[in-house]
Amino acid sequence: MSLTTALGIAQNALLTTARRTSIVSQNVTNASNPDYSRRSAVLSSDAPGVRVAEIRRAAAEALFRQNLAASSSWEAQKQLLAGLDTLAISVNGADNAASPATALGKLQEALQLYATSPSSATVAEGALDAARQFVHSLNNGSAQIQTFRTNMDVEIGLAVNDLNSLLADFEIANKSVIAARATGRDASDALDQRDAILKQISDHIPVSTFSRANDDMVITTADGATLFETRPRAVSFESTTAFAPGIGGKSVYIDGVPLRPDKNGAVSGRLASVVALRDDVATTLQTQLDEIARGAIAAFAETDRTGAGAPPLAGLFTWAGGPALPPAGTTTTGLAYSISLNPAFDSDVGGNPALLRDGGANGAAYVANPGGASYADLLIDYGDRLGDPIAFDPAAGLATNVSVTEFASGAIGWIEASRQTASNAEMTTSALKVRTAEALSNETGVNIDVEMSLLLDLEHAYEASARLIRTVDQMMATLLDVV
Repeated sequence: MSLTTALGIAQNALLTTARRTSIVSQNVTNASNPDYSRRSAVLSSDAPGVRVAEIRRAAAEALFRQNLAASSSWEAQKQLLAGLDTLAISVNGADNAASPATALGKLQEALQLYATSPSSATVAEGALDAARQFVHSLNNGSAQIQTFRTNMDVEIGLAVNDLNSLLADFEIANKSVIAARATGRDASDALDQRDAILKQISDHIPVSTFSRANDDMVITTADGATLFETRPRAVSFESTTAFAPGIGGKSVYIDGVPLRPDKNGAVSGRLASVVALRDDVATTLQTQLDEIARGAIAAFAETDRTGAGAPPLAGLFTWAGGPALPPAGTTTTGLAYSISLNPAFDSDVGGNPALLRDGGANGAAYVANPGGASYADLLIDYGDRLGDPIAFDPAAGLATNVSVTEFASGAIGWIEASRQTASNAEMTTSALKVRTAEALSNETGVNIDVEMSLLLDLEHAYEASARLIRTVDQMMATLLDVV
């Protein structure tokens, strides 16, 4: 081997070592970056010596896809749990103190007290005040539900805007990857950026991906709608200014196709969970409040005492369609929003609270008390009706043949059970996300110990190359002296 050849080998070794050292330094710098994949140098023989043929980026496609799915599921359950917590406190208050069930229980207690002192105007007024609180709990709960739905609608709009922005960023990153692959340049940074954006997209909506020539990536939703292919597909949504009972929310469209929930009924992705909160959870709770209102109106209805066959009419509680009673066994949408205290009983507007004891708010045919101040039969009858089973609409998601008080308690149980289910799912999906992230990091992340060990090896290689150059230099100097 000539001295010139030996010098060339040493120089190539120094250049290769410097390049590999730079790669290791980059790895160490990004050790805490979750969107960074480890780089490594691939060497090849190159006369004289070796060179860095390519910079290889660590990848684990299967683990990456599992992490995307786990992250999407966790985001959905986290959003669902937060929404249920907000809805429960808004409608029922802390510790359910403001719930219709609690207010109905207090009304029952006030009726029992009134039945023991039917001649007391003060006790009568107390019963009317309990009825006012019950009406307020239903009116306020219904209003809070509609406010919640409006807020969820705003969240959907913000998510859609963010999704469109992410897709635009993804297009830029995808073009960078394609260009790097086509020209043979290192695409590692562009791939990291593209994967980071894809993670954010999957937080909003579960995705599937596949790659074409030059790593050109195509993104589809879980139900097969194309989200990105060469260019972003439009994600559109028309917001609703304000919600009221019976008003449905608009759909989210991806390239003109409405977004649908997962085929197995599971909720995945933040966007789907917000839609579910707006259109499913909140509307079911509204139906439950409407059914509680219907049951209360029916329980306090006045009946014809003459035997003439006149229909029962709304008594203590009335509604927008009063004095006729709401249809039995089926939900009247918005009833909890429109239920009110019958003015005939309300002393605040000139009514007579004693009608609760005597009956007759709908005329003489509906008077129950023959005239005794100690008459309590009607008050006792009202309490019995609240405990008697009636038919409820299955759409409320609760038992269909129970008493009003049991149904109202069931509404609290339903939302608490939903919160518990969401909490358990959130913990499960959180653990799965952490585990998949750890597994992915083990395959593609940076291990500081390994990198520092490699850096030490490179330092030794550098010293060896430098020593070889010094030796060649000394030999050439000796040769020149001889000549």
